[in-house]
Amino acid sequence: MQTDRSQCSRGAAIDQLSDRDAMSAMLTSHIAALESARSAIADISAAGALVARIVGAGGAVHYAAAGSSGLMALADACELPGTFQIPLGQIGIHMAGGVPTGGVMPGSTEDDREDAVRATRAIEENDVAIVVSASGTTPYALAFAEVARARGASVIGIANAANTALLEASDIAISLNTAPEVVEGSTRLAAGTAQKAALNMISTQVGVLLGHVHDGLMINLNPDNIKLRQRATDIVSRIAGVAADDADEALRRTGYNAKLATLVAAGADLSEAQALLARNNGHLRACLHHIIPKTKNQNATSI
Repeated sequence: MQTDRSQCSRGAAIDQLSDRDAMSAMLTSHIAALESARSAIADISAAGALVARIVGAGGAVHYAAAGSSGLMALADACELPGTFQIPLGQIGIHMAGGVPTGGVMPGSTEDDREDAVRATRAIEENDVAIVVSASGTTPYALAFAEVARARGASVIGIANAANTALLEASDIAISLNTAPEVVEGSTRLAAGTAQKAALNMISTQVGVLLGHVHDGLMINLNPDNIKLRQRATDIVSRIAGVAADDADEALRRTGYNAKLATLVAAGADLSEAQALLARNNGHLRACLHHIIPKTKNQNATSI
């Protein structure tokens, strides 16, 4: 019987396996996909530093992709405002055919280079584009990258194959060399897993470098629901070393700005806290050096 690239571990095709073995083959494929991201850590790190520098200077980060790659990019982009309060005006989401509604995502849109060119009108010089394509040759993604770069933006290309046109058109090329899929051509599987890991690593490092993470805590979260307000209370309480009631009061006084609330709970007045954050580019750790010794609070987390 003829075999093909969809074979699992060079054995039987997935549809010839038992349910349990098929699940195992899928999981093995995803684990291997994550290792492809490990091999690209240097480039992923460079991408995080670049995006942080551009966003920190007021520029925008644009995500562009088609199909399942677009869904991975969309998921990452949509998390930035809630997790790190990156302003919506500094985030661009460009998906071939537009963000799907009603579960409909036509495949033909990935070939629309003109749509990609139109989308790049939102890009300004000194912005950065993260362009994702499993094959590295998707017409929409490639056109977006080429035009974005011509408009003066930096381009980070993510592809699941080396030496592709997208990577060659990128300032930072992230090659995620995933193995053939267990279902040939279905890039939502291993390729998507590797893409999601790389995108999450980039955006999380952006948050770290911009000072939105302190001792592993989301100090710049947007507490817009009950769960996140409780999390904000816990964060302020832990860092400032105060009771939950005091953390709640500091959050109310600062409009639920966790960074400001932490400094206020630690002993600063509101104007002093605002000045400290402005002077230290929003990095809480540097601000706390001016507050914790003054209050002699021994319960605060290490700074």
